[in-house]
Order: sequence, then structure tokens, then C-alpha cells
Amino acid sequence: MKSLLCMAISGAAAAAGAQSPGNAATAVPPVVEVRTASSSPVATGARENFTGIARISSPFQALPPGRAGGATVSFEAGARTAWHTHPLGQTLIVTAGLGMVQQQGQAARAIRPGDVVTIPANVRHWHGAGPDGPMTHVAIAEKEDGISVAWQDKVTDQDYRAALASVGPGAPAAARAYPRSETLSARQRALPLIAAFTATSDMPRLNAALNRGLDAGLTISEAKEVLVQLYAYAGFPRSLNALGELLKVVEARRQRGIQDAQGRDAGMTVATGNELIMAGRANQTEISGGPVQGAVFEFAPVINQFLQAHLFGDIFERDNLDWQSRELATVGALAATPGAEAQLRSHMRASLRVGLSAAQLRQLVQALADGVGPEVASRASEALAQALAAASKDRT
Repeated sequence: MKSLLCMAISGAAAAAGAQSPGNAATAVPPVVEVRTASSSPVATGARENFTGIARISSPFQALPPGRAGGATVSFEAGARTAWHTHPLGQTLIVTAGLGMVQQQGQAARAIRPGDVVTIPANVRHWHGAGPDGPMTHVAIAEKEDGISVAWQDKVTDQDYRAALASVGPGAPAAARAYPRSETLSARQRALPLIAAFTATSDMPRLNAALNRGLDAGLTISEAKEVLVQLYAYAGFPRSLNALGELLKVVEARRQRGIQDAQGRDAGMTVATGNELIMAGRANQTEISGGPVQGAVFEFAPVINQFLQAHLFGDIFERDNLDWQSRELATVGALAATPGAEAQLRSHMRASLRVGLSAAQLRQLVQALADGVGPEVASRASEALAQALAAASKDRT
């Protein structure tokens, strides 16, 4: 797209120039202006920034000292933006139709007329119409150093279908035509095994599992991210030992002439202070299916603060590993940890919430049975049965 605001900017600049001190002789008092919809230009979003047809109309730009600008964007069925971020965040106000918005690493959310979507600064996301019909929203963003948006890679058809499969209540009707995947990829099957061997400090089998994961397309960055996350479930010593093992695996593969994909590091700035706690609480609530409460958290409330600020904030806000992968790893580590059955049940349910299907989770159990052992698989199987029963009860 030329820019959501390109036409508005030029008009605003001209208006500002007319009122500048250098034009005092011709300056006019500020007045309220109304521009009719019929007088506003309409542009089509650039192909490199949109998939499908998106029309941008009624662009606007605030006069200084204001710095907010935006436009009305109308998406045809199936059309969507590319992945992108905003240095100062963005607000969307849906005015017509049914659409979706998705933050990197999270399930997509359905949006409908009257909904207001608040996108924090530097959060990688996309938005667009559902497959059934068009969707229109007003998009508002502020500029930082003259920039309001940073465009990234396009949302693929596979990304879009996965979003449809994961979107929550109120999804477009056609979302049901794209069921959740019924098969774990080889990359996904490697994650719970890597996690289980990390949790049990089984370095020889961790070495083999890391090699299988890298062979299956796991990037070095993703493997590191899994092992870093696991410190929260298996402890710092095991996490550090596993990272050391990964370092040896990568170096040995390099000496054999294998060039593994580095992958990308986390691309967003994680919030700090109260904003971090708020983001972590939102992530925790979404993954858990509601606010986290209980006697333990009342007895020691600081532990939930740590969970929200660090695990669900610092770690789950990082966008170089999707939530499905994070849950696959978490389930693998907890299944390998005797005495963590309650947490394992919670994360089996969380796995369903982030878009993993029952069939995929049964394959996870089988992978643990084949690759780790029957005791670990038994714990995972029991937790899955209880999670599916609870999910069924929730739907009735």
C-alpha cells in the first residue's frame, strides 16, 4: 500500500503550512472541517502488503500537534493484510462484516461490527475479512519519527487456514470448513521428546531428539527458544545443560557439513513494568480459559505475579515460537515429571485452546510412548482424557 495515510498526510501538511507563522498574512482561524465520503479518494492496497482486494478510503491525518492518522479499509472476502507492526500501536473499529485479527503466536480472534481492537506497540499481527464475505474497519495509528507501520512478510494461505481453524467463538461460518489439522508434523513431534529428555536430564537421548528435530525443519532459534522456556518447568540447571547439548549438536552438524536454518530471533519489544504484567495476565487468561484463581494463589499471590510477569509475559510474548509449539514442549516436560499431573492436565486443556486437535494430542501421546516410555505416555494419556472430557462438558 502506498500508505494507509499517504493521501491524508499531504492534505494535512498543506493545511498545517497554511497556518504556519511564515504565512501569518494569509492565516485563517482554525475551523471544524467536514469532508464528505463522496469527496474522499479511494485507493487499493498494494499487492506486497495485502492478499486479495482491500480498498482504502476516507484517509485522514490530524493537524499538529496531533499525530494520529488512519483510514477506512474495506476487505473483500478472504482478503487480509500482511504481517506488520506499529511503533506506537493501532486501534481498529469494525464497522461492517465479520473478520479476523491474529497476533503472532496466538489463536486468531473473530471481530464484528462494534468491536474495538487495541493492538499494542510493536506487536506482530495481521487482520482481514473472513472467507464468507467482506469486512470493513477504521484503522487509527500514530506516527513515530514519521512512521506508523512496518510491513513484513505476507500471510500465506496456510497461515489463513490455520487461523480459521484456531479462531474462537463467533468465527466465520466457513471456518468450520477448515478443521484443525489432524496430523502433527515431524517438527511438532520432535518438540515433546526434546522437552521430556530435558526434564529428565537424559543427554544422550536429548542429543538424538535435537538431531531429529533439526532434520525435520526445527530452526536453531526455535530449538533454543524451547530450551529457554523449559527452565520455567524443569529448572535452570536442566535448561542450561540442554542448551549446552544443543550447542554441541549444532557444532557437530556443522562439522559434518549440515547447514541448519538459523531462524529468527524474537522480533518484538517485550513490555516492562505494569504493561508486562497486563500482557502476561491477558496471555495467562487466554491460555487458561479464564482468570487463574485458587487456594495456592491466595496463599502465595506473588507466585502468580511471577507467572504473569515472566512466564506468560517475558516468555510467551516472544514471537519467534508459536503457542502450539510452546504447549507441545510444555506437555512433554510435564508428562516426564512425576507429581506434575495437575499442571499436565491444565496444559492439555491449554493445548486444545491454542488450536491443537484431539487427534494431534493423541499422536503426541503415541510419540511419548514410542520415544520416551510407557510411564510418561500413560500420564499424558490420562491428562488428555480428562482434558477432552472437560472440553466436552464445557460445550454442553
